[in-house]
Amino acid sequence: MLSPKSSLKNHPTSVSYTALPMAGHDEAQRTRFGRLSAKPGLRYRQSIVTCALAALLCSVVGATLHAQDLRQIAQATVAQQDHAAPGKQVGKSVVFQIPVTMRFLLYLPKDYNGKTPKPLLLFLHGAGERGNDLELVKKHGPPKLIAQGKDFPFIVVSPQCPKGQFWDPRALSHLLDSLEEHYAVDSSRIYVTGLSMGGFGTWALAAQQPDRFAAIAPICGGGERFWMRKLKNVPVWAFHGEKDNVVPPHRTTELVEELKKLGGDVRLTLYPDAGHDSWTETYNNEELYEWFLSHHRAPKEE
Repeated sequence: MLSPKSSLKNHPTSVSYTALPMAGHDEAQRTRFGRLSAKPGLRYRQSIVTCALAALLCSVVGATLHAQDLRQIAQATVAQQDHAAPGKQVGKSVVFQIPVTMRFLLYLPKDYNGKTPKPLLLFLHGAGERGNDLELVKKHGPPKLIAQGKDFPFIVVSPQCPKGQFWDPRALSHLLDSLEEHYAVDSSRIYVTGLSMGGFGTWALAAQQPDRFAAIAPICGGGERFWMRKLKNVPVWAFHGEKDNVVPPHRTTELVEELKKLGGDVRLTLYPDAGHDSWTETYNNEELYEWFLSHHRAPKEE
């Protein structure tokens, strides 16, 4: 069995762990258990992360719980509280554990040796690539370019969103936690980009964890104006096609305008002749990757 930080690179990997978080993402509020096995082989690592997300921090430590265990916890939690009775209103709470499986493509740069930390680029695909077939993730963006033979100086992580679902910032956060734990990641140079649904996911994830990302590049996405207060210190390069009739350009421009009002470090590229596909030209542009690498996450203020 090889350590994920060994000198071998580009071998298939599987990861499983259980996470029991509270609202928020302070390290002291998280409990993780990991198992990783690897062997030399393919250019991509096709990985599965199994995590359990919860609304409150459980005091239970161990492996993933079965449904019967969860029922017992819920029953024990309720039993310790005041009993409900006709005509009486009492406070109650129950703990839920929701298992999540996340599949992803993992690319390691050619000079990865498991010791020298490398920047990490998280790529979020669009709605059309959802499902349980990782080949779909290679349809656009960095995974497509890697499949065509392009080398990147980043660790490139390309998860797949399950069919019928949308990007969940909590699940993505735990994926990044696991990667930082098992691989040599430069935590000051973590970037996120995504297209369409992944563009929305990029804005949402960065707004939830602004201190985690050194820079973000949402493409033909959107979000909420009030999120921008959290992103005013995160470098942003946003992209959209002016003829996009799927996600209107104003979904991006209104966020850029809000960031400018707040004094944010933001760039905007509008393609005058592009429709919804504003990502092909963007990801083919080497300047984007140079821009990412020019940014390091600023130290947290005391």
